[in-house]
Amino acid sequence: MTAFQIRPVEPEDWADVAEIFEQPGARAGTLQMPYRSRAFHRERLAAPRPNSIHICAVAEGKVIGTSALTRLEGRRSHVGTIGMGIHDAWTGKGAGTALMTAMLDTADRWWGLRRVELTVYADNARAIGLYKRFGFVREGLHRDFALRDGALVDALAMARLR
Repeated sequence: MTAFQIRPVEPEDWADVAEIFEQPGARAGTLQMPYRSRAFHRERLAAPRPNSIHICAVAEGKVIGTSALTRLEGRRSHVGTIGMGIHDAWTGKGAGTALMTAMLDTADRWWGLRRVELTVYADNARAIGLYKRFGFVREGLHRDFALRDGALVDALAMARLR
């Protein structure tokens, strides 16, 4: 397993982040759209969302994975949501594990979250296996959740309670 540097995503990382979501596998595993302009990614990284942290995995001097944890508000302020994307060339090499470790450390030790939830395509066995290793369990099925490559696909609702 490769050692990764985990650090905050910086606005100047936009080109590497754009490249991640230009990969067919990364795009197929997320809600990212094809043909996003580089300006879209640059502007998105320049304006971080409130109540969120956005980190990346770096290997060989390049951002090869990214993950965001967003804390919800109001009566759901005990809940965080996680999203993640890994460059196709780096899937299965430990970047997801490194990112998830950092995200859950933040959720548990810094934000005191009771619940962390995510949504994953039902056919993404690699990601589902990763999430299960971190204590996430399936809570439900979203039928016809999103359009991908011309077909509607299902997604799982998963969560980890602490």
